Amino acid sequence: MRLLLLFFFLTFPLFADSSLYAQGKKLYFSKGCNGCHGVSAGGTNQYPPLAYRRKAFLLYKLKLLRNKQGNTQLASMMIPFAMGLTDGQMDALTTFLSDYHESNKGSYVPDYSMTGGGSS
Repeated sequence: MRLLLLFFFLTFPLFADSSLYAQGKKLYFSKGCNGCHGVSAGGTNQYPPLAYRRKAFLLYKLKLLRNKQGNTQLASMMIPFAMGLTDGQMDALTTFLSDYHESNKGSYVPDYSMTGGGSS
């Protein structure tokens, strides 16, 4: 019985963290973060990468933005997005970004093929 309890208490945080990761992934796409920071959170020409950043750094930045403290014009654009996030949502989002482990880690590669599309 003790062994079973020990196993449960040691493995429970792993499952809790994976659901936090899943919540963060859902938030990343539902809040539209991928529109500027990319589908794989690797950044774009104008917006910084977020994947693999330290969780403490990401939380610090999000809390500053939530408190309406953007130090650049690009950062100020983030204020409305950050203001709508709760502490729990920030925790989930930063867990997803700092522990990013999706299978498609590569950059976006546009398709230049001449077939399909349907438009003239």
